[in-house]
Amino acid sequence: MTTRRTPPPASSGLRRLAFRAPILLYRWHLGRLLGDRMLLLTHTGRTSGLPRQTVLEVTGRDPATGAYHLASGFGPRAQWYRNVQRTPQVTIQVGSRRMSAVAQPLGPAESGQLMAAYALRHPRLARALVRMCGLEVDGSARDYYRIGLDHIPFVRVLPDPPAQHEAPGPVPEAKEKRFRRQPGAGPR
Repeated sequence: MTTRRTPPPASSGLRRLAFRAPILLYRWHLGRLLGDRMLLLTHTGRTSGLPRQTVLEVTGRDPATGAYHLASGFGPRAQWYRNVQRTPQVTIQVGSRRMSAVAQPLGPAESGQLMAAYALRHPRLARALVRMCGLEVDGSARDYYRIGLDHIPFVRVLPDPPAQHEAPGPVPEAKEKRFRRQPGAGPR
């Protein structure tokens, strides 16, 4: 049974620094050290219109579409989550690969399914995520489904397809350039 403990603390001080430290790895071009389990999300601020960055855990991947699934651990009030609802065009970096993408917030039912699947694959991380949200669970798949349904929204981040380059056509033959003698020009 899901029960609410205390609300999650605001990110400030050392806790904020710890959450923001992985961004430095990406800025120093060391994102590959975090592997494919972490993702740098660059999104647009709702009110400022400025680029904002956050590092998030990849909770799942859809092999058919190449989409990444992200959980909003602080619920629907997380700033990055609210920003991608307003402006879904984002840039992501996974390891050393950087690409433009579109973020799609998912409905409660799909969020519940993704949370239950995540809890089956990573039980300890799922418990930690739920604790970070200030919730307690009994550990059943049904309970994790309810957490995703009611408290932790998920986002699907779908990378844009790579630009399709046209195959080069036949190279036109070089035409002989003919120079005309300009009046007043010296002898040839």
